[in-house]
Amino acid sequence: MSHSMFQMFIEPLCIRFILDCMSFCKSRKSAERTLKNIIPFIEGKLFLKVNRKKTEVAHINKVKYLGYTFYRYKGKCRLRVHPKSATKMKNKIRELTDRNNGMSNAKREEKYQQFVRGWVNYFKLANMKKLLKETDEWARRRIRMVYWKQWKKIKTKYRMLKALGLKHWKAKELACSRKGYWRMAKVLNQIFSNKIIAKLG
Repeated sequence: MSHSMFQMFIEPLCIRFILDCMSFCKSRKSAERTLKNIIPFIEGKLFLKVNRKKTEVAHINKVKYLGYTFYRYKGKCRLRVHPKSATKMKNKIRELTDRNNGMSNAKREEKYQQFVRGWVNYFKLANMKKLLKETDEWARRRIRMVYWKQWKKIKTKYRMLKALGLKHWKAKELACSRKGYWRMAKVLNQIFSNKIIAKLG
């Protein structure tokens, strides 16, 4: 966007506060020239303070904007979730599925569904099919871990595994396993299916 176009759109609005603003240019030289012209306009004409630490010229692949980042595909600029945003999302899911947070399964389900719906809706413009698939598999493994922890006693684990359709010897073997919760959650992947998880909440 040229300086004149920027002025034409922004100046009549009497803006006094802007959180984030981006300007896309065809080359680095053009971007540096645009930045040099826009800063005096924002500060001198609009009387807004520019945060110099956050103001820079950078390639679209290295930019984080409102949780998004950008990439080029077939000559077009497209959106995807920034790695930091994905990490923050996983940390929140980790918190919601923490087996020691004292939350009931019903409350955990409610909070989890609210968060996921809100997050996906916010980033709906991004290409995140692969990210969602990987995160879904990881989250379901954490949910299996929660249930395994809650069953606690060997006899409870045995009873629940039998209810899931396992034969006596296999249910007994798994119920007596000394593997950690995270490892057992992977073992339970084929037994404790997504369909069963959905029924349990």
